[in-house]
Amino acid sequence: MSDTPKRYFVLHKPTNMVSQFIGKEKARLLSDLDFDFPEGTHAIGRLDSDSEGLLLLTTNKRVTDLLFKSKVPHKRTYLVKVRYEVREETLQQLRTGVSIQIRGGEYWVTSPCEAEIVPDPSVYFVEDEIHPYSPYTWLLITLTEGRYHQVRKMVFTLGHRCKRLIRVSIEDMLLGDLAPGKIREVEETEFFRLLKIDNWK
Repeated sequence: MSDTPKRYFVLHKPTNMVSQFIGKEKARLLSDLDFDFPEGTHAIGRLDSDSEGLLLLTTNKRVTDLLFKSKVPHKRTYLVKVRYEVREETLQQLRTGVSIQIRGGEYWVTSPCEAEIVPDPSVYFVEDEIHPYSPYTWLLITLTEGRYHQVRKMVFTLGHRCKRLIRVSIEDMLLGDLAPGKIREVEETEFFRLLKIDNWK
């Protein structure tokens, strides 16, 4: 069984779907997708039910530790739609660190990150509903950490409720034009090259 080749997948997780194959949640499960995953496939990390975008899956149990628990941080980039217009000083606060409440009621200051306004989100193949009477801003936020609901809490703390959150990349692994609910398989060497993981063998 250990000689079975490992397999690697990229999913565009749609909204109202959890990042697991079994569970009692009301949201859809990964097992509801029209795809024949091999036995032992699991999600690498998570996207909550309301979030969309790039979710990695694999039969290789080592990948989660290599990617999210290594000493070398890996960048994750999110396209974030928030209410109201975002000012430059707010962007600067996001970039330098925001004090957010974490589990247990404690407060924690986020690490410096990249944040910019996206004038045209269509370059990320995002279908968007236009609400002319409700001003909003699209942001591109790149983190190297991932506390529970971190991005949502960061923008909310600064006065902007998150209306949509889409993970568009992890390092050089891009969501691209993959449609919601669709999956593509990635060859092993290419998978680790795009994620910038060197010590995977």
